[in-house]
Order: sequence, then structure tokens, then C-alpha cells
Amino acid sequence: MTRATAGGTQPLCGAGRPATAGVRVWLRAVAVALALGLVGLPSPSRALETLDFDVPGASAELLADLRASSLLLSAQAEGRTAPIDLMAAARAEYGQLLDLLYEDGRYAPTIHVRVDGREAADVSPLRTPARIDRIAVQIDLGPQFTFGTASIAPLAPGATLPAEFAPGQPARSTVVRDALRAALDGWRAQGHALAEPAGQRVVADHNTNRLNISLTLSPGPQLHVGRVVPEGNQRTRDERIQAIAGLEPGSLHDPAAITAAETRLRQTGTFASVVLRTADHANADGTIDIAAQVEEAPPRRIGFGAELDSESGGRLSGFWLHRNLLGGADRLRLEAAVDGIAARTGGLGFSLDARYIRPATLNRDTDLELGFNAVRQDERDYQADAFTAEGLLRRRFSHGLSATAGVSLRYEQSTYGGVQNDFGTLGLPVSITQDTRDVALDATQGHYLWAEAMPYAGFGQAASGIRLRFDGRAYTDVGTGGRVVLAGRAQLGALFGPSLAAAPRGFLFYSGGGGSVRGMPYQSLGVAGPPASGGRGFAALSGEVRVRVNDSFSVVAFADAGAVSSGAFTGSHDWQAGAGLGVRYATPIGPLRLDLAAPVRRNAGATSNAMQIYFGIGQAF
Repeated sequence: MTRATAGGTQPLCGAGRPATAGVRVWLRAVAVALALGLVGLPSPSRALETLDFDVPGASAELLADLRASSLLLSAQAEGRTAPIDLMAAARAEYGQLLDLLYEDGRYAPTIHVRVDGREAADVSPLRTPARIDRIAVQIDLGPQFTFGTASIAPLAPGATLPAEFAPGQPARSTVVRDALRAALDGWRAQGHALAEPAGQRVVADHNTNRLNISLTLSPGPQLHVGRVVPEGNQRTRDERIQAIAGLEPGSLHDPAAITAAETRLRQTGTFASVVLRTADHANADGTIDIAAQVEEAPPRRIGFGAELDSESGGRLSGFWLHRNLLGGADRLRLEAAVDGIAARTGGLGFSLDARYIRPATLNRDTDLELGFNAVRQDERDYQADAFTAEGLLRRRFSHGLSATAGVSLRYEQSTYGGVQNDFGTLGLPVSITQDTRDVALDATQGHYLWAEAMPYAGFGQAASGIRLRFDGRAYTDVGTGGRVVLAGRAQLGALFGPSLAAAPRGFLFYSGGGGSVRGMPYQSLGVAGPPASGGRGFAALSGEVRVRVNDSFSVVAFADAGAVSSGAFTGSHDWQAGAGLGVRYATPIGPLRLDLAAPVRRNAGATSNAMQIYFGIGQAF
């Protein structure tokens, strides 16, 4: 057996050389060969040393936008600094930045992207450098162009274009897009569903730095709604989707009406996504079809909740929801709760609630709601079992504005002052709600207003009367982008007609606890007896300052006050107040809330000085 060496062909164990010497020569030759081989291999790529980004004369805002859009800066920030990644970003950098410069009206810029001194556009995609040390991006902005001629025709009657789309104004590409969109929307709002651009003449005059632009439109015929064709639904019947969408065949095609139809379908909770698309071609009869593309959400959902009040104890709740019970986007919600767990006052209670909602019952904006509720209460001055059955119609008038009207049958058996009483009522509740909050569980802007009047006829030991309730909440972030939020709440209640003895316990008002005055024990303020009871008049005020510390935590300072009177704002009365501090932790289902509160003004007869603790999900209001 032989091997090749630098000196010729030698036996592995030659007669004139010891075997060990031959092995040493062989190992030395292998080492030399490996060294020579390693010299030919590319060295490991080193991280990019410098990346310069220079835009002389750019405003701070434009420079920030350019840097945020830079593919090279993004690659560097994400650690993608291999040569193949950097070259791909460098070649795409020109177009990426050019689009942004057009948005600023810069139509004659010069962009250099130099990779180790070479223009990236000149480097062959087939010869990626083995190593990149420095990249320099330099932009000469050039002049900002202004509009010379700016016209779009024909325009729909009454349509207006943005004021920025006019001679002498900066010729930003975004302004052109906005003007074209406004012109097309003007025609589409008048039934011309197939309006589209028909031609353009765009000339950039580099001598005068003016952009002359003329766009022409083709409005197309005025069209009416044809068929609404559901797509993607498996469990929901076509006719129910059509009824909820509420687009009447033969009505004028209107993009705003289509957007409202999408909103109605989403509000059912049955669909994970809803998109209504107008067909590309009109029908021969002057109508145009609309595809209702839906994706159904899982039909069932469960949830739970927990609250803690150091005085009234803990409360655990859970619900089961069926989003599409009978295939009509109707839903059934079953909920159960246990409260008074380890309470200092009162005892264990529970509630059961079943609620069925059918959307688009009388018309597209009216829902039917049927409910049954059973509750057992063991409170400070009474015990009661109550059962309520009700039927309501809920009408939406606009986004955030709705009203309800219906009938409510209630029976209550209660014991207070050592006497058992049976109260029955047949009521006609009417309410109105306006909700403009940005986020219901953690609002930073907007308001919530709710008012209800319920005249009722009493039977058993209940006298007839009317119950009024109001809840108003307002929020503002005082221009801080949600970092500091001021929140306020006002509550009112009044019961006219019956005496305290002839009023169902569930219709009377108390103050104290997490829903009214934090820092005072739950339902600690009513009307002094004998026997003690709730009042027929109630008012409460609450204020909070919420400060966001970071994306997860916020701190809150709050103060509450409440008053109760024996009559509807007449007769004997008293008031109480509390204040405290809280912490909020943001979660996907709403902020976790922990409040610590102490009495500020105790009502007559109140003796507790203890700190009250409140824990729950969502803001206090």
C-alpha cells in the first residue's frame, strides 16, 4: 500500500525508515493539506459595522418616517445582517424610500445606497459579497413639487374634493389618492356602484417644480340592490343573514348602508368575520348583487368571573353561551353566580339567569330578548327570593344609541323586620342607552348614558308605582393619548308611589360597596328603622384619576359619595363617602382591578373604620 507525498511515492512502512517516522510524515502531510484547504474557504461573515442614513434638509417628521420605512434599518434592528439579507434589503431600499418621498411631493430625488462604496443597484444579484462592513444611505430630496393643474371630472352633484388638491398646494401623492377616493365615493354614494377611473394625464414639470394632473372618471349607471347572496355559512340560514343585513332589494345601492349591514351581522356575535362585496358586473335589470361572505364563529362559549369585597365577601360567576341556537344567528346565554362567600354581613346568595336574543325580529334594527331570572338574597336587613320573567324589544337607532321596551313580571317573597311578605309586580320597563365609549371595560374617551322608567302594577302586598333609574359616565384622556384618564360617574334612583313597607325589597336603594361608595361596607346606608330598609331615593357620585405606568400597569386614585332618602329625594336622609387607591393590570379580557378604600364620611350608625378591599375584572365603572 502506498501514499502520495511531496517527495514521491513511498511505502507506508519502508525498509529504510522506521514505521513510526512514516506515520509522522503522513500526519504532517495531512495537516498541510487541511491548512491549504482552509485557506480556500470563505471566512465567517462578520456583523455589519456601520449603517449611515443621511437625508440633508429633511424635516424631523420626514426623517423619522423615512427611517421607520427603511428596510436596511429594520434588518439591522432585527439582527438580519448576513450579506445575502443585507443585499436583498439594499436593492429594495430605492423603491421603498421613493414611494415615501412621493408622498411628500418629492418627484426628483436622488437616492444612493452604497455597500462598501459600491452602489447596491450595480451589484449583480449573482455575486453577493462574502462580507459587508459598511452601508451608507444618502438621499438628496430635491424640490417639493406643487400642483399646477389639479382636476378630476366629472364630479357627482354635491361632491367635494380635499382642499389640499388645488393649484399651489404641495403635490403629495397621498393628496391625489384622497381626492380620487373622494370623487369615486361621491358617485358611489348616489348609486353608481361601478364608478371607476377612466383616464389620467400626469406631467411633472421639472423646470417649474409643478405637477399637472388631470383625472377622468367613468361613473357608470345608477344601480339598485339585487340579491344578497350569503357565502361561507354552514349553520346559519340564508334568509336570516339576509334579514339581519337588511338590504332591501330594489333600494338604491349605498356604500354606507352596506357598511351598516356588516355591522349588524357582526353584532350578532355569530360570525368571526363579515365582508359584503358588491359584484363586478350589474344585472340586466339595473340591479347589482351583493355577496355576504361570512365566517362563523364557534357556536359555544363559556366564561367565568370573580369578584372580592372584604365586607360582602366573594362572588363567583360563570356562563355558557350558544351563538346560533336555532340557525338564525340567535343566541342563548345561561349564567349562574354565587355571592356572599365568607361575607362579614349577610349570608350566601345565588342567581340564575337565562336569556334568549333573536336579532332582526320586527325589522333589521330590532331584536327580541326573552329572559328569566331567579335570585336569593341574604342581606344585612332582609332575606328574599325573587323570580322575574320578561320580554323586551331592543331597537338600535344609530351607532351607540338604542332603546328598549317590554313587559316584566316579578314575584318576590321576602322577610324583614321578622315579617314575611309577598310582593308581585307587572311592569312596563322602557329604557334608552347612548354609549360612545372607545372600550367598554377600559374606556379612555366618550360617555355612557342609561335611563330607565318602569311603571308597574302591584299585587299581593305590593302597591303600584313607578321606578326611575339613571347611570351616567364620562371619560377623557385630557390629550395624553390614554396615559392619564379622568373618569366620572353619576347615579340616581327614585321610587314613586308605594310606602317603604309596600315596596318590594328589590326595588329599594342602598349605598355602600363596590358599585356605589367604596370604603363603606356593602349596603351600609339605607333608611333607619324599625325596621331598617332601603330607601326610595338614591344619588351617588364617583371620580377617578387613572394613570398608566406602562403597557401592563396603571394606578388609580378615586373618591365616591352616596346618599339615600326615605322618600323619592324627600324625607329623612343621610350620606356617606369613601376614597382610596387602586392598581390595574391589563389582560386580554380587560384590566384586573384591585382597590383599597377607607371611609371619608360615615353615615349615622356606621361604625366600621376598616379598610375595604375590592378585586374584579374591568374598571370600577
